[in-house]
Amino acid sequence: MTVTNVVRIETQRETVRSIAIAPSFYRLESMKAKEAITALSALASESRLEVYRLLVKRGPEGYTPSELAARLDIPAPTLSFHLKGLVQAGLVVSRREARNLFYSPNFERMNALVGFLTENCCSLADQARGSSCEPASVSAQSRKRA
Repeated sequence: MTVTNVVRIETQRETVRSIAIAPSFYRLESMKAKEAITALSALASESRLEVYRLLVKRGPEGYTPSELAARLDIPAPTLSFHLKGLVQAGLVVSRREARNLFYSPNFERMNALVGFLTENCCSLADQARGSSCEPASVSAQSRKRA
């Protein structure tokens, strides 16, 4: 994978650090089957899925590893292993603020994966597309419980 551009992450306080971004992660049409398999494989563990879902709930702010370990009751070495897998799959990014390392979800990568999985939804259907071909929206009530 080649790196083609650099983006600066900025907080309200200061510029934190530069990260390299491969553009294929951010364009739905360019995600390849191999990248989708890598991302799905990273989520094919109950612990990794639990870590990822908690990070998605938190949003771009993210969590430190110690916060994640406490919230999920996962030993630090195990959590480190799972975070490494999610970062390598491009589903999670890390950033350093002073002495703290924060992990947060890569929403663009997640959206690219969902787009890859649904881009041809109902394209070979004999009948006109119905509402079943549209992504289901999650109600606010079920989102609060997730």
